[in-house]
Formats: sequence, structure tokens, C-alpha cells
Amino acid sequence: MSLPSTAQARVFATINYFLDLKNENLPIKESLSKHLEDGIFELRIASSDTIVRALYFYQKGAKIIITHGFIKKTQKTPRKEIERAKEFRDVYQDKQGDERYDKL
Repeated sequence: MSLPSTAQARVFATINYFLDLKNENLPIKESLSKHLEDGIFELRIASSDTIVRALYFYQKGAKIIITHGFIKKTQKTPRKEIERAKEFRDVYQDKQGDERYDKL
């Protein structure tokens, strides 16, 4: 499913804001980002009619790798989405060699 253009714009604006905060080492509010488990984090993006989540992890070299996004329909982040992010992370890190940076 594709997001409406207004929701897509909100997603990109939030990601840019988030990256600016990380570059300045400012604390990220839990209303914007939250650690889920095992080095996987959730970026929260609220649009007028949907709630979008983007999962990500940190990589050496001050990199933030966004694995994927989805529309959240339940209170709790679905287990399958967290596992999917872990799989993306493992594939990415295997291709990068020993540049793992799983935890803050």
C-alpha cells in the first residue's frame, strides 16, 4: 500500500528533523523515537489520518539505517515488523563485514 502524498511528505520531514537532531547530539524525545529491542528503534510519524512507523538501527560511522516503514494499526508494534527489521539489519551488516554497532 502506498501512502498519500501528504503522509509521505510528513514522513520525509520527520526523518530530516530526526537526522538533524542526531547530528547535533540532542536528546531525542520518546514521543519521536523509542528503542524497541536488540538495537532496533522505532521512529514515530503522525499524519492527520494515519500513524506511520519507521524502524531503524545505528551503524558505525554515525549512520542511521532505516529498514522499513509501515502503518501502525495496533497499540503495540507487531512482532513481525521487529523481526523484519532485524533481518534487514543482519543482511546489511553481513555485507558490511565487521562494522557492527548493535547497541548505543
